[in-house]
Amino acid sequence: MKNIVYLFLLITQVFFAQSSFEKGNALYQKGQYQQAVDVYESIVRDDKQHSAELYFNLGNAYYKLNKVAPSIYNYEKALVLKPHDPETLNNLRFAKKLTIDEIKEIPKVGFAKLIQSFTGIFNYNTWAKISVAISFVFLLSFIGYYFSQLTLSKRLYFIGMFVLLIALLLSVSAAITEKDHFTNDRPAIVFAELSEVRSEPQKAGAAIILLHEGAKVYVTETVGQWKKIELTDGTEGWIDASTIKEVK
Repeated sequence: MKNIVYLFLLITQVFFAQSSFEKGNALYQKGQYQQAVDVYESIVRDDKQHSAELYFNLGNAYYKLNKVAPSIYNYEKALVLKPHDPETLNNLRFAKKLTIDEIKEIPKVGFAKLIQSFTGIFNYNTWAKISVAISFVFLLSFIGYYFSQLTLSKRLYFIGMFVLLIALLLSVSAAITEKDHFTNDRPAIVFAELSEVRSEPQKAGAAIILLHEGAKVYVTETVGQWKKIELTDGTEGWIDASTIKEVK
């Protein structure tokens, strides 16, 4: 009986969220952006299952209202759920043009760049699914090798197994690398109009740099109400936790 009630509540919740999402879309189409934001935000608060489309539309609505930090924040949230989405990346570029800070990004070079380019093709969940699929094909090849009576067939199955084994090791390694990157990568967006990055986790620390609304940083450590951050140009410092909002 409890399972039936739980299922009913779950279906009702999904239906309500979908209905609210469509309502928010309708308000957006009418140009009622603040009302659309209110509806989308209510879904974020009440619904546990968030989609990339929800955050994408929320980012669009905030962008129309010229609210820089919330628009960038929600585009980044959408990219967490749907990496490399071209439409989201395109809108994020437009939103970043509204920011004041111009922080250079130090690109990775050499072997590190090659590894990042390869593992970044898919997220860790997709790599895991690819690994499972390769394992299944490997098992079929092993069965074919075991039961095959022809020498040529055995050789072909053996070569296929060897290639599949390499592919499996690569996909598993990529999944582990991307999972580690996802866990340790803590992007955050500055929401305060102006925030000081200091040399120490206290107000008495020397100011290193000033950051404005919409700037993207990476959190590396937390001490009380302070968070140690790193910028894309390699600059490190401490910022008041209340001035930023972590994406994940």
